[in-house]
Amino acid sequence: MPSFVITEKCDGCKAQDKTACQYICPNDLMALDRSIMKAYNQEAEQCWECYNCVKICPQQAIEVRAYQDFAPLGGNVIPMRGTDSIMWTVKFRNGSLKRFKFPIRTTPEGSIDPYAGKPEPDYSKIKSSGFFNAPAKAE
Repeated sequence: MPSFVITEKCDGCKAQDKTACQYICPNDLMALDRSIMKAYNQEAEQCWECYNCVKICPQQAIEVRAYQDFAPLGGNVIPMRGTDSIMWTVKFRNGSLKRFKFPIRTTPEGSIDPYAGKPEPDYSKIKSSGFFNAPAKAE
């Protein structure tokens, strides 16, 4: 089922330029109704159920209800994101809860250099085919 916003919990991310869910949605589905300062999914049928908006919402105001073929009626999954991990709470329809905690990073934020150990680009060869990090060919 697509994501939906619980309007009682949503604060519109305190009237910033963009809400957190607008920023993170890979399909640009989330929007902010400025008249009531609440977010909403503007095209629910296009939702991928990726949980990005659910995980990033600071008010926990967004839910994705699972399809009934794998999550029986009354069950749901609630993520809580911290700075170094995410806690998934699975609520079963009989009321029992299970929690699973997973790290979201293995290195400090901003510490990764994706170009470390790669050669400097040679802009004179920019129109030739190949990758800049391909092994040098013997000439």
